[in-house]
Amino acid sequence: MTGESHDSSTDRGHAVVTGASSGIGRAVAERLLAGGWRVTGIDRAASALSHPRFASLQADLSDPPVLIEVLAEVGTVTALVHAAGYMRVGRLGELAPDDSEGMWRVHVGAAEALANALAPDMREGGRIVLIGSRTANGAAGRSQYAATKAALTGLARSWAIELAPRQVTVNVIAPAATDTPFLRDRSRAGTAPVLPPMGRYVDPGEVAALTAFLLSPEAAAITGQTITICAGASL
Repeated sequence: MTGESHDSSTDRGHAVVTGASSGIGRAVAERLLAGGWRVTGIDRAASALSHPRFASLQADLSDPPVLIEVLAEVGTVTALVHAAGYMRVGRLGELAPDDSEGMWRVHVGAAEALANALAPDMREGGRIVLIGSRTANGAAGRSQYAATKAALTGLARSWAIELAPRQVTVNVIAPAATDTPFLRDRSRAGTAPVLPPMGRYVDPGEVAALTAFLLSPEAAAITGQTITICAGASL
């Protein structure tokens, strides 16, 4: 587990983290646990994380009715981090509608179902963070993925306006290529990620650190924003 140096003596609240079995979602869960949060991970696969303040729930994030049933076990939460996701690629003339629909269900539909179920009961000072992608700005061969990630900005800004009177913030973190198993997914064949100018990929711990900050009291005035972590890829 990472982040052992962080203060774990204070109960920061209860966070739901999707995709907690690997990659960015797991890094976020580990960071929050090290910081004193109670975390419920929701993923299609069981998480190998072991911690007294961690609970793992299995659910198909592409199936909203099933996801909503699982959420009934969660109770009231302080924060929601939607980190689950995947990529399918294809150029014009080769686009598969099923790929687009599948990514939309996991990236956008699940975010909608999660926030719709959990946000109404969040107390003042609650937090929502959606993990987007720098690819939302557009990338050849990744149009369907880019479209689903771009939609998260519209959701976040709309929800931020709705929830501002309750001091609940909603933000998107948009990483460039991040060093996770997702980066080496065989489905990305032919559209390999470009190494950023810094000469390395984004570390999932860096995304987790920004997530932890956005969930903190110090970030109470940051809402409706999309924050990019790209190791210089946007320059």
